Amino acid sequence: MQARLNVHNEIGRLRQVMLHRPGDELLNLSPSNLEPLLFDDIPFLQTAQAEHDTFARMLQHEGVQVIYLEDLLTQTLAGDAWLRRQFRDDYLRESGVAGARTLAAVRERLDDIEDTRAFVDKVICGVRRDELDLGHAGSLELADLVGTAQSGNPDLVVDPMPNLYFTRDNFTVVGNGVNLNSMYSVTRRRETLLGYYIFTYHPLYRDTPVWYARNSPHRLEGGDFLNLSERTVAIGISQRTVSSAIDLYAKNVFWGGEQRPHIEEVYAFLIPDTRAMMHLDTVFTQVDVDAFLYHPGILGTLEVFRVTRGARVGELCIEHMDQGLDKTLARAMGLDAVRLIRCGGSDPIAASREQWNDGSNTLAVSPGRVFVYQRNAVTNDILYKEGFDLLEIPSAELSRGRGGPHCMSMPFVRDEL
Repeated sequence: MQARLNVHNEIGRLRQVMLHRPGDELLNLSPSNLEPLLFDDIPFLQTAQAEHDTFARMLQHEGVQVIYLEDLLTQTLAGDAWLRRQFRDDYLRESGVAGARTLAAVRERLDDIEDTRAFVDKVICGVRRDELDLGHAGSLELADLVGTAQSGNPDLVVDPMPNLYFTRDNFTVVGNGVNLNSMYSVTRRRETLLGYYIFTYHPLYRDTPVWYARNSPHRLEGGDFLNLSERTVAIGISQRTVSSAIDLYAKNVFWGGEQRPHIEEVYAFLIPDTRAMMHLDTVFTQVDVDAFLYHPGILGTLEVFRVTRGARVGELCIEHMDQGLDKTLARAMGLDAVRLIRCGGSDPIAASREQWNDGSNTLAVSPGRVFVYQRNAVTNDILYKEGFDLLEIPSAELSRGRGGPHCMSMPFVRDEL
């Protein structure tokens, strides 16, 4: 039996969602590797876990089934020694471990972990140099002596995956299939390996249709992807996703044969290429059937393109949308009009500050009922006065990773609208 994936929108009642509880991977962050590992600061793990547990409990209180990425991978690998060895070898290959003795020592370290869940936790956590017995200098290669993790930290041999609690990014459920995304940064590319194994080998999720391949040379990340309806998606052209990826994705879904999703339109949103606005969902999320929360900083340079099938197989028709964001969204949604709500309201400092702390990054559990970070008081007050039901979660430490409730969640099942 195969588990049902079903996501055609951003606001239908959420039935099942995948999370990752932050773990010891955050303990392998240090000042020397923050930038390559895409962090601005080091979260306090104990508080980050408490905040994340609150998020999960609140989701469950809303009737949402919460499943965990680490549990899915454990279930995938448990009881299959051959598959675990294959995963280990793929993981080591993509971790860039240098030096024959170092590679052998890391392999031995991983193989010594009998419990599958502990093995999965170590894969996510990374491997420190002081965990390994590399033997005498005379038996080593130069790479064994001076080689470091990809982040450049000499105390690590394999980097951690500290961004993994942002489960929105590495793969994306679309309809009854997934995009296995091609990540912008080296440090996040191994994350998609976990999704590949789950959707290829997990007893309930094996043979899931794949709309985009993780080894594509064109970068596409899940934070730039919004399901607007069964036939329409929005994708950001951003710091993390390139326009050529949208071309390839559109061709895959328009001309992909009988198994393709029912997507007929792709709206491409060109947003500023900055760290603060790394993904479309950091500046723009849907909060109701006819309402979107957005950061006003995107309007000065925002361009939107509508992509549909061309006249011949493999060709695309591109239309530049110059009607304004509200009219463009109304057309995309098949509505007479939409409401646009400004993050931070009319206060430019509040808008900039709260967007940095993911004030625009919301997760709807049903139309008009949305998860938000508690810290974004100005935006939350605006949403409250507009009649929205707010589910506020603490975020003193989770927000240090630059991602909000939308970033931290990957819906597996939503109701249709």
